[in-house]
Amino acid sequence: MKPTSVHARIRAGDPEVFRELFREHSALVYRHAVRYGGDWAVAQDVVSLTFLEAWRLREKVRDEGESVRVWLMGIATNVLRNTNRAARRHRAAMGRVPAVEAVPDFADEVVGQMADAEQVAAAQRGLARLRRSEREVFTLCVWAGLGYAEAAEALGAPVGTVRSRLSRARVRLRKLAAEELVALRAEPAARRGQVPGGRIGAARSTEGRNR
Repeated sequence: MKPTSVHARIRAGDPEVFRELFREHSALVYRHAVRYGGDWAVAQDVVSLTFLEAWRLREKVRDEGESVRVWLMGIATNVLRNTNRAARRHRAAMGRVPAVEAVPDFADEVVGQMADAEQVAAAQRGLARLRRSEREVFTLCVWAGLGYAEAAEALGAPVGTVRSRLSRARVRLRKLAAEELVALRAEPAARRGQVPGGRIGAARSTEGRNR
């Protein structure tokens, strides 16, 4: 007899339930990854890796008391941590390679059509400057729509810690986004257009802040 609950079907490795999970939650994971890291291409990889990890960890999903959405977002957060560590190592390695002539980024033409492009870019840069723990809580609670208890479960942290981190993140992000908006408006347009892709903004985040 086949298992009937979603959790039991996940543990049993039912391919159809994983197709259902992907249809229902892949967009949420993608948006979370884009907002967390600011890179659309990386976000696509994060979605794939998240569901691969979900398959690998399927036998560890708990009983009905655990939200499947929260379980997936916890996996996505861990994937983002690992992806960011790999990206920092890559940037460090590339920094040791002799510089070559930059290729113009034609995304600026598209970004220029967005009325709020500067505010979006400034917010993304500010988010990248938050501590990792604050950035994770902010993206889960504010952008992914998880409640305090759900975010706490996804991160394996106490609810009180989630509340305090989110409060600090909101205050710091307002300040940092304002600073970044001033800096952004002082930059040449060619560099400005690259920000929404996240590669420049993400580079501003240092390992010292990601603790």
